[in-house]
Amino acid sequence: MIESTAPLLSVRDLTVAFDTQNGTRQVLHGISFDVMAGETVAIVGESGSGKSTAATSIIKLLAGTGRITGGSITLDGEELTHLSEREMERVRGRAIGYVPQDPMSNLNPVWSIGFQVEEAVRANGLAQGRAAVRARAIEVLQQAGLADAAKRLRQFPHQFSGGMRQRALIGIGLAADPRLLIADEPTSALDVTVQRVILDHMASLTRDRGTSMLLITHDLGLAAERAERLIVMQNGSIVESGPSKEILQNPQHPYTKRLVAAAPSVASQRIQAVVEDRGVETLEDLAAIPPTVRVAGLTKDYRIRQGGFRSEMFRAVDDVSFEIPRGKTLALVGESGSGKSTVAKMVLKLEDPTSGTIEIDGMDVSGFSRAQSFGLRRRMQPVFQDPYGSLDPLRNLENTIAEPLEIHGVGDRASRRERVRELLDQVSLPQDLATRYPSELSGGQRQRVAIARALALKPDIVVLDEAVSALDVLVQAQILKLLADLQTELGLTYLFITHDLAVVRVSSDLVCVMERGRIVEQGTVDETFANPKQEYTSRLLEAIPGASIPLGGL
Repeated sequence: MIESTAPLLSVRDLTVAFDTQNGTRQVLHGISFDVMAGETVAIVGESGSGKSTAATSIIKLLAGTGRITGGSITLDGEELTHLSEREMERVRGRAIGYVPQDPMSNLNPVWSIGFQVEEAVRANGLAQGRAAVRARAIEVLQQAGLADAAKRLRQFPHQFSGGMRQRALIGIGLAADPRLLIADEPTSALDVTVQRVILDHMASLTRDRGTSMLLITHDLGLAAERAERLIVMQNGSIVESGPSKEILQNPQHPYTKRLVAAAPSVASQRIQAVVEDRGVETLEDLAAIPPTVRVAGLTKDYRIRQGGFRSEMFRAVDDVSFEIPRGKTLALVGESGSGKSTVAKMVLKLEDPTSGTIEIDGMDVSGFSRAQSFGLRRRMQPVFQDPYGSLDPLRNLENTIAEPLEIHGVGDRASRRERVRELLDQVSLPQDLATRYPSELSGGQRQRVAIARALALKPDIVVLDEAVSALDVLVQAQILKLLADLQTELGLTYLFITHDLAVVRVSSDLVCVMERGRIVEQGTVDETFANPKQEYTSRLLEAIPGASIPLGGL
């Protein structure tokens, strides 16, 4: 039997444009690529590169005023660009499955998971009759790796973890055994261990069924590990394509070289704002520096309602202790639910501990009054994960950055305005952005605004909770370099909460690994990464996408 050499999916000279108030704006400029039967191809690039637009063009689900203005898209030789909406409904789900990026945005919060899976089963004609549809929905969730699928049908999206929600979407995407699965950043918000489980499961499902996959991602390590071929996009054009490992080890285009150089990996070194030969700092070296933050025996219990009048205690943080030397960075790492963000909230005094102490420069702040806690805010500020959610969309940048100064009664209007200009300079943003609103900024610019606001009161401690996890590698690299520069310039002490160990490698001096509320390992980043003592830490390190693949172009 001779295997077909014709591609399953063929995209030729595809152009896409959006209608705006200022006229038509072309966002894809004649891109061409193929996906062969049973092959996994990854499209990589930063936000705005056009990779998600390319994916949604294939299934004709472009957002807003987007439309295909030229070129050809064929699936098994059938031209898709000429199909009507009704004809495309036959293709979507059955021939081409789709797993969107954000499960919370793409699962309806008011409908149960079961209802939404059953809708997909009905729409794809996979079963007839209520009992058969329900049975097929259970089967779909089981195939997606969800335990107790029959019970899970009655639950709502908010009752699922991020990994479980993503599995439900993958189940829906693969429900009709499509020939092609398009997965748009399917694991971008997940921990590395959950990410690995999800990707392994997708790989086994697509392999067992002979399904091709088009993987959209900004994670180069993930792309190299999971895809045979790589397509690199920049500003709506393909700048390089070829075998994944070949491109990562020997990138040719300057943009690909920048992407590879910016990708944090286990082999990366700590970013130094000032290059100096100070040698490797040991735990003894760091212990000689007075601690700014000391946490001892920290515990947090929550009462969880079980239905009716019953409830039980849940220990989210269990006897956690660590110290952060002045001017250094300690990273708290672990999977979702490990308790790391709860520790951050207690250090920030947004949550009260059940027991234990938190000392700032030797002062126990656990029993601080409301007025004392308010004063502590001037010394300790947070930067949260999502700059969309942490910035008020109705306040311009000047008012946003000046808000802490107003709340604490610092200076008059003129001096506050001058301080905002200083802060914009510090975070490398142009001063003419002061009158703009968050919606007019990129993700990286918004995160710089969040950092500027955190620095407004001249704190000496900054708590960064997943502050770079939602950013592309190039923007992420810029923000991490900015944080390193500010730390050197202002002598800041950082508590860095993250699930991304590759980021820890380039951002932190010390690391505490958390599992189920407890610290299971702690030490310097160099020592812990080179010689992990716990199997859990080794598993986290091994789960970093592309950890075993040497990157080129550095």
